[in-house]
Amino acid sequence: MPETSFQGQAVDTAPAPAAYLVIGIPGSGKSSVSAGLARRFPLGAHIEGDHLQELIVAGGRLPSPEEDLEADRQLLLRARNAAVLARSFHAAGVVPVIDDVVVRRAHLDFYLEHLKDLPLRLIVLAPSADVVARRVAERDKVLADDWSFLDEALRTELGGRGTWFDTSGMSLEETIDAVLAKG
Repeated sequence: MPETSFQGQAVDTAPAPAAYLVIGIPGSGKSSVSAGLARRFPLGAHIEGDHLQELIVAGGRLPSPEEDLEADRQLLLRARNAAVLARSFHAAGVVPVIDDVVVRRAHLDFYLEHLKDLPLRLIVLAPSADVVARRVAERDKVLADDWSFLDEALRTELGGRGTWFDTSGMSLEETIDAVLAKG
């Protein structure tokens, strides 16, 4: 590669037309929908909250049903890092699609503050509890805890925020089509 190949090369171009934050409880389909959604754009990036958490290789604390202030701090750290990546991709013309478990108003507000000024589309995946239980039982990824109680928190604290999709009877492709149809 010639030494001059990077000279004058701009990373940031015209900003991407959109940015997405796809939220829901574990097993709601966030990762599958987000990856598929990102693939529908000429330039799209899937930013997975769980993968950002895995970057902490020493002292990492996962959320648990019990109060854990350090785990909560790390949850916000991963949200901030997801937002930083989203802003960087967006500025470079790449549509960022973040997926993360977000069920509390304070957590969502933290994300929204860090993503302000982006053309953000908030997507809430909310299939029925029995569909989520079936999906969790069928997947390779094993959850350490039963997180089904988060469904009530999601519906209570975030009702009316974003565009909601009950994906209980929808295929992956139907869900992505519906998300794109809503703009």
